[in-house]
Amino acid sequence: MDTLASTSLSALPDLWDRIFGSQPDPDLWVVIATLVAALAVVVPQGAWRISRNTVTIAHEGGHGLVALLTGRTLTGIRLHSDTSGLTVSRGKPYGLGMILTAAAGYTAPPLLGLGGAALLAAGHITLLLWLATALLLVMLVMIRNAYGALTVVLTGGMFLLVSWLAGPQVQAAFAYTVVWFLLVGGVRPAFELQAKRSRGGAGDSDADQLSRLTHVPAGLWLFLFHVVSLCSLMGGGRWLLRI
Repeated sequence: MDTLASTSLSALPDLWDRIFGSQPDPDLWVVIATLVAALAVVVPQGAWRISRNTVTIAHEGGHGLVALLTGRTLTGIRLHSDTSGLTVSRGKPYGLGMILTAAAGYTAPPLLGLGGAALLAAGHITLLLWLATALLLVMLVMIRNAYGALTVVLTGGMFLLVSWLAGPQVQAAFAYTVVWFLLVGGVRPAFELQAKRSRGGAGDSDADQLSRLTHVPAGLWLFLFHVVSLCSLMGGGRWLLRI
């Protein structure tokens, strides 16, 4: 028993170094190849119908996280097969907390991508994968439908397998692909929302809810979504490409 405890204690520093230590940067061709891979699942409409589920996870997770941080009670999150989602929280139906919660959806994917790019630029590839796994695990607790649970479990399982079993090169390629996907994929939803609103649809979108909460035109909130996503893409892209 003492030997087992001693072995476990001696393994802790190695685990700490593995998670919080830095890993070498991948070659530039790997960074560019992962960008191409991200574009391949964001630009074509057929691929986007599937990959958009991941953006929805980040979108609804952003709503949920900010709701908790602002003192609201998070009731549950639902993810649907048509890539839509719904996050329900309880609290005052007005005020700063509600405004920040509503604004967090469209801004969450690109800002997560920007944060991921900062970690990768610092060489913390494994830490990024473990943080993503932890966030998905926390989100799973709040999922309230079977499809949503399946989506989060599969996504989290992929992160866990790569972070635990894959070698450094595979981890780097996977992490860079994910971050590029969040940066590039975080841009498209705001343009889709703009297109829907131009056709008279999406009357209850996040931008319209924010307009009712703040008496600021929905178009200005949509402009904010564009600014956040495009600036995150430019800033994160510079970090990833070491420009």
